[in-house]
Amino acid sequence: MQWSNVTWFLTALGAVVVLLTRVRLGGESAGESNRASGVAGYSSALLRIHTTVGVLTLLAWVAALAIGRREIALGALVGWWLLTIVGLLLLARWMPSAARHGADKATDAWGSGAGLSVLGHVGMLIGVCYFTFVTLTERL
Repeated sequence: MQWSNVTWFLTALGAVVVLLTRVRLGGESAGESNRASGVAGYSSALLRIHTTVGVLTLLAWVAALAIGRREIALGALVGWWLLTIVGLLLLARWMPSAARHGADKATDAWGSGAGLSVLGHVGMLIGVCYFTFVTLTERL
């Protein structure tokens, strides 16, 4: 196994998570329209932060991998961790609401329910742990 192959693959998956999160949530205004019952809304600012930090982090990370600069990679790690935290906050919207008279959470298809979000953002957390490992152990 080569560390670089795994790192590039996980970088591409990180880009997919950023893109899919923007595509899936970007059409909803502030998370209030077209949302399933029993699912909390989210701030549109959180989505903008996720997208902006994601794009900037990806650019810095790819630059660090391409030129092999650990200093840039350490800066990009801060972005990866911020991106992961914001992504998990967006994921928290799928937690059940505690409304007394609210209906149960609507069931959605795989592509529009919590399944894809959980897979993407928990996978991002694991990927960022890996990025931290390869950066701190100088395996870039």
